[in-house]
Amino acid sequence: MKYILASAIIFLQAGTALAQTDLFGPSESKEARSGVLLMGNLGYDFPAGDMAKRFESSWRMGPGFVYKSKSNWLIGAKFDFIVGKNIKEDSLMINIRDKYDSHKQNLYEFINNDGQRIGVPVYERGYAVGVSIGRIFSRSKDHPDNGFTVLTTAGFMQHRINIYDKDKSVMQLRNDYIKGYDRLTNGSFVEQYLGYSYFAANKLVNFTVGADILVGFTQGRRDYLYDVMRPDNAKRLDILIGLRGGWIIPIFKRKAEDMMFE
Repeated sequence: MKYILASAIIFLQAGTALAQTDLFGPSESKEARSGVLLMGNLGYDFPAGDMAKRFESSWRMGPGFVYKSKSNWLIGAKFDFIVGKNIKEDSLMINIRDKYDSHKQNLYEFINNDGQRIGVPVYERGYAVGVSIGRIFSRSKDHPDNGFTVLTTAGFMQHRINIYDKDKSVMQLRNDYIKGYDRLTNGSFVEQYLGYSYFAANKLVNFTVGADILVGFTQGRRDYLYDVMRPDNAKRLDILIGLRGGWIIPIFKRKAEDMMFE
């Protein structure tokens, strides 16, 4: 946690310095611009709450679409894929795994239909889709589009354990049987982002970077788990805390009748 906060402070200070010195020359306008921001986001998260009982760190990545007003208000939507590697569910598939399974990181061992020992990898997979609203708080009249950014997102999230039996060689994981092990979970979420947004005068380097926290109010969605022999319908509090950056392609208005890429 200390590393996350320290890194976020460094990124924010760097963004502030760029806005104040403007390494790419003076801005063409002294007024904030309105238009559409096309974004590609990438974040690295550490889990907390119930999420930390099931998964380790993960990545989030995906597109975003935001409208920015002249008063620097932001409204839009985004979609994030959630991908991770290491699973912490010790009981996962314990009833069908090889009894000599060494369980190395994300690899589980089984005796397949031909009597051979094979390794089946498992992964964290999910997504979060939501609507965002926020604002850029400019600190300079010379660079009115740049500033600290606060963005709140609310929407729907889902995650599960992806059991990747590529060759369908384990009978107990075929067809709908796999649903009795994947821990499908979904529900609503709220996310808070605090960062810095920068739009360069050379029209090429436009980005946002900062820290965020996602809180999911979720619930297990499987009627029965075969390995632990119980329903999976408990309510959960799934939390992701991490660093996030985004590359921005702005489409700003110059005139009422003109739209151009900046």
